[in-house]
Amino acid sequence: MTANTAIIGLGIMGRRMLENMVRHPGYRPVALWDPDPEACGAALSMAPDARVTPSADEAMSAAELVYLACPPVPRKDYALAAAHAGKAVFLEKPLGVDIAQSEALVAGLRAAGVPAAVNFTQAAGAALTGVSQAARDGTLGTLVGADIVLTYPAWPRAWQKAADWLRFRDEGGMTREVVSHFLFFCERILGPLSLVGAMPSYPSDPRLCETHLLARLETAEGRPVTIMASVGGAQPDRQELTIKGTEASRRITDFYIDATSDGGPFVEVGPRPADPRRASLEAQLDDLLLCLRGEPHRLATPAEALRVQKLVEGMLSAGN
Repeated sequence: MTANTAIIGLGIMGRRMLENMVRHPGYRPVALWDPDPEACGAALSMAPDARVTPSADEAMSAAELVYLACPPVPRKDYALAAAHAGKAVFLEKPLGVDIAQSEALVAGLRAAGVPAAVNFTQAAGAALTGVSQAARDGTLGTLVGADIVLTYPAWPRAWQKAADWLRFRDEGGMTREVVSHFLFFCERILGPLSLVGAMPSYPSDPRLCETHLLARLETAEGRPVTIMASVGGAQPDRQELTIKGTEASRRITDFYIDATSDGGPFVEVGPRPADPRRASLEAQLDDLLLCLRGEPHRLATPAEALRVQKLVEGMLSAGN
């Protein structure tokens, strides 16, 4: 099958997905929309056979699959408009920033009965697939918890600065953008989590997003997931998730570098892909085709994304 696709939101993520959809035989981008004419022009140069439409509604009407890469707040309305018109929906994360709105979105997608998934980029990747297998087959022993560590010299990162909304408290921040990915990963391995406590720190300017986060979450059995995230200082980016077991642990660095330890130094479990971002998005798009056909797939469901959103927003609002 080849899915005629509309892309709403042509910033960094929208154009990355467009680039990979153009390469993938399962997708044909036919309609593009963004309020920024420069973003539209950049996207059209990547997909000259597509059409930039005057409105998001017109773009969605031309397609059978709608990919939403716009900021979080408008996603609900676009997603439900697409779903009510019988379109399949692929959403960027986070699902949203308002819990009640996102609950209504998940219920609306379920009622519409259309294929729907959320782009947590590790879902179909080799790292999550490999760690899931190791957890199931006993290689890790008894799972005892997980640690999430993020450190950045600045937020947003240099390549994200064009998406100015990422620096604001209303929709942006590293917890929504990055911690959410690792929470999704943890729940796939350890099961649903609940928030025990969190301590976010914010700048003096109330408009700006968090700069630090300490948090503890637990599984139903009491296995802890700890989070330490911070911004500032001359240092490289650090993004690590460690799934800990009594026999072995697995550490995922930068979303895709999978390494194992039996108590000694971590050793990578396989060769790194030549182009990690492309490999990740290709795997997501392969599984999205399964979703569109109603077949089993590894992508995040809207319900899973809602659980992650509730954890994220609970941490960000702690102490308020």
